[in-house]
Amino acid sequence: MELLDNIWLNLIWFGSWFVLFYMIIVILFYTAMLAISFVQLRKQYQLDDREPYQDLLQVSYTKPVSILVPAYNESAGIYGSIRSLLSIEYPEFEVIVINDGSKDDTLDKLITRFQMVEVNKVVQKKIDTKPIKAVYQSKIYGNLIVIDKENGGKADALNAGINASNYPYFCSLDGDSILERDAFLKVMKPIIDSDGDVIGSGGSIRIANGCKIENGELVKIGLSTKPIVIMQVIEYLRAFLMGRVGMSRHNLLLIVSGAFGVFSKKWVVDAGGYNHNTVGEDMELVVRLHRLIRERKENKKIVYVADPVCWTEAPESAKFLRRQRTRWHRGLFESLWTHKRLFFNPKYGSIGFISMPYFLFVEFLGPVVELIGFIIMICSFFLGGIYVEFAIVLLLVSFLYGSLFSMMAVLLEEWSLRKFPRVIDIVRLFFFSLTESLWYRPLTVLWRCEGIIDIIRRKRNWGEMVRKGVSNES
Repeated sequence: MELLDNIWLNLIWFGSWFVLFYMIIVILFYTAMLAISFVQLRKQYQLDDREPYQDLLQVSYTKPVSILVPAYNESAGIYGSIRSLLSIEYPEFEVIVINDGSKDDTLDKLITRFQMVEVNKVVQKKIDTKPIKAVYQSKIYGNLIVIDKENGGKADALNAGINASNYPYFCSLDGDSILERDAFLKVMKPIIDSDGDVIGSGGSIRIANGCKIENGELVKIGLSTKPIVIMQVIEYLRAFLMGRVGMSRHNLLLIVSGAFGVFSKKWVVDAGGYNHNTVGEDMELVVRLHRLIRERKENKKIVYVADPVCWTEAPESAKFLRRQRTRWHRGLFESLWTHKRLFFNPKYGSIGFISMPYFLFVEFLGPVVELIGFIIMICSFFLGGIYVEFAIVLLLVSFLYGSLFSMMAVLLEEWSLRKFPRVIDIVRLFFFSLTESLWYRPLTVLWRCEGIIDIIRRKRNWGEMVRKGVSNES
C-alpha cells in the first residue's frame, strides 16, 4: 500500500512539473506573439492614416471578386446577409449563393425576395461536386446568382461555387455573416499591393449577438448580455488580434476563417479545391496551399488583416457551443493528420518546424495538458503540505495562461480597432476576461478533450446548429 502511495505521489509531482514547464513555454510563445502583434498593429494603423482604403475604389487594377455563400438551412439570416453583401463598397464583384440541399425555405426565400429566375448557365466542372439541379439569377441584381444543388456539405458547396465563379479571386462567407461596407477593400488590399505574391487573405470575425443589424446593415455595435457570448467575444479577440497577427507577420498562418477569407482561384483549383472529408475544410485548404507553395518553390504568402470585419452569429447556449468546439477540434486533428509529412520536414521550412508543431502541441494537445493540470490542482489541495503550494503556483500560472492574455487582447482591441464605441462594453469585456480561468476555459478544455474522444470513436457528423438570425428584416 505504501508503495502505491509513493507511486501516486511521484506521478503527481512529475505531472505538476510537466504541466508547469509546458505552461511556461506556451506563455513565452504567446508573449512573443503579443509583442509582434503590438508592433504590427501599430504599423497598420499608421498606414491607414496616410493611405485611405477608399482610394482603391478608383484604382483600375483592383481585382474582381466572386463572393461564395454556402447555405444549408439558413432561412433565418440569409436575406440580411445577402443584402449586406450586395451593398459592399467594391468596384466589381458577384455574389454566388450555393443552396446545399436545404430542408427549410432558404431557396424559396431567395427566389422570392430577390426575384430570381432560372437561367441556362454552363458550369465548368474544374472540381468534382454533387450534381447541380438549377441556376438562378436575380432580376433586380445582375451580379447575384443562386445555385441549387444536391446536399454534399459545406466543402462541396464551396467547390460548386468555385466552378460557377467568373473572377480570378473568390471569397468564402458563411450564410449568417454580415460584412462591414469597406471590408472587401481592406481584405483585398494586400492581394492588390502584392502583384500576385499574396494568394490568400483573411479578415477578422466578430460576434454579432448584441449588435443592432437591420436589413443586412450594421447599425450599431453592441455587446450581448449573456456571459457565454461575451466570453466568445473575448476568445475571438485573443485568437485574431494576438495569434493570427503574429503568425501572419512571418507567413506562418495555417487558418483563414471559413467565415471570411479571400483566395486565388487558380491556386485553389490547382490544390484540388476544398476537402469534403474533413469538418475543418478551411484550415485543411490553407495547409494544403502552403504545402503546394513550397513544393513549387514559389514565394507566395497567405496573410491576415485585422481591420476588415465580418460579423457572425455565435452560439448562445452551452449545448451548441459544445458541439461547435468539439467539431473544431476534430477538424484541427484531421488537418494535421492529413498533412503529417510536413512535421519537421526541411522541405516545408518554417511551416514544418514552427506552425505544424505549434498547432499540434499547443492547440491540439494543450487541452489535455490543461485538464491534467486541473486534476493535479484538485488532488494537491487534498494532499496538503508542499503539494498545496505547488497547486497555488499552477493556479497562478493558469490564470496568466488564460485570463491575463485575454485581458491583453481586450486592451489591444481598444488600442487599435476600437470597434466597441461604449466604454461600458470595454469594461465588461475586461471584467469577464478576469473570470475566464474560473469557468469558461475549463469548459472549453473539457469540450476540446471531448473532441479528442470523438476522434478516437471516429465520430464524423457535423452536429446540428440552430440559428435565429442576427438581422432584423423589413
